[in-house]
Amino acid sequence: MTMSVLSPIRRTAMVLAAASTLGLLASPAHSQETPVKFQLDWRFEGPAALFLSPVAKGHFKAEKLDVTIDAGNGSGGTVTRVASGTYDMGFADLAALMEFHANNPTAPNKPVAVMMVYNNTPAAVLALKKSGIKTPADLNGKKLGAPVFDAGRKAWPIFAKANGISNVAWTAMDPPLRETMLVRGDIDAITGFSFTSLLNLEARGVKTEDVVVLPYPAHGVKLYGNAIIVGEAFLKKNPEAVKAFLRGFTKGVKDVIADPKAGVALVKARDGIINADLELRRLKLALDASVLTPDARAEGFGAVSGPRLSLMASQVADAFATKERINPDAVWNGTFLPPATERNIFATAKK
Repeated sequence: MTMSVLSPIRRTAMVLAAASTLGLLASPAHSQETPVKFQLDWRFEGPAALFLSPVAKGHFKAEKLDVTIDAGNGSGGTVTRVASGTYDMGFADLAALMEFHANNPTAPNKPVAVMMVYNNTPAAVLALKKSGIKTPADLNGKKLGAPVFDAGRKAWPIFAKANGISNVAWTAMDPPLRETMLVRGDIDAITGFSFTSLLNLEARGVKTEDVVVLPYPAHGVKLYGNAIIVGEAFLKKNPEAVKAFLRGFTKGVKDVIADPKAGVALVKARDGIINADLELRRLKLALDASVLTPDARAEGFGAVSGPRLSLMASQVADAFATKERINPDAVWNGTFLPPATERNIFATAKK
């Protein structure tokens, strides 16, 4: 009688042992990994190293995350795809996130920004020196061009108000034509991310010294730039995974600051057609202009200043003519950030 009771138990134990030996049972570590689908704001260019590095270096794996990184086609698209649940997290311009919140007040799963990466917007006005444009005041009465969704163009009313500019005529175009039209003389100036448009102009035969760059932050527009965003549902379901992502990402940022060339090699491995030397310059320009800034040092990498965030919310609501006013507390949640000591990227030695 005893044997008839124990035999099934023994048989089950033997089957489990055999399955374990053959590797048919998932290991506890593997089964605990949280999958995270992440979308960038743009193509795989130099700045993408900040996200590809923690994947390649194993920082996300160490945090029990299975992270996949995909290219994007603009911050607006990234916000929408995170909101739809197609992606769990993303990298997008904070102004685009604010606009989505204010224009879609009843939308479910509205994304929330949890870590500021570009403490200062990379938006800038660029012109050729031969145009005679030297200062923002010189833009009065000029012809400007940019894609309709360009961050600098959308925030133009803020820049114009801060610098007393009026009577500007805008021309819209697809992104690949922006710098080409400036070089041809079809327009007098363009808006774009400084580290993108400057290098694009060089690629079209313009020397750096022949380009005038008017960065928004240097001319009275203290907007935040790109942040890491998370869908509301994913945030509620996986709060610890979000914290783990930000820890792993911060380690990756330090790696890229310490060795930008190695970071660009990871981008090259993901997209073989990029020019590594060009993207190394783009990465360094992005770090200097938007990440390793005095404002970021003062506020702490990843964090924001409450008053500055509130001012931006008000400015964006006015400039973008949103359906509702923007609630800064609804678009930002800094409680998932690693401790300030872990976020001190300024102590990392630069190459």
